Amino acid sequence: MRFSPKWTEEAASTYSELAKAATVSLRNRQKRKKAKASRAEGLFKQVEKCVRLLLEDPKHPGLNAHEYHSIVNPHDERGKVFEAYVQNKTPGAYRLFWCYGPEKGEITILAITPHP
Repeated sequence: MRFSPKWTEEAASTYSELAKAATVSLRNRQKRKKAKASRAEGLFKQVEKCVRLLLEDPKHPGLNAHEYHSIVNPHDERGKVFEAYVQNKTPGAYRLFWCYGPEKGEITILAITPHP
């Protein structure tokens, strides 16, 4: 089953900032005729892949998704919030926090943030 995304303001803002940084970096790299992608481009590619996999299959093994207890579900106090890995084995690795809902077939992306 494919899910539809719902974005919190915070998550949408972070995603937009990462996309903008990657685009600027790509343009600068193309002007300088460099082949190697920058850190910003790589991070956005990883975030984009994580979101895509999450919407296709929240139980995809590559997401390493598991319940996260420190964030309250905005739709249901008793509902679960999950953490998915954007990166792994990286200092300050990024994580994506999400929950099901508010409607059936929807996933709310709560935050995209570096792991503390």
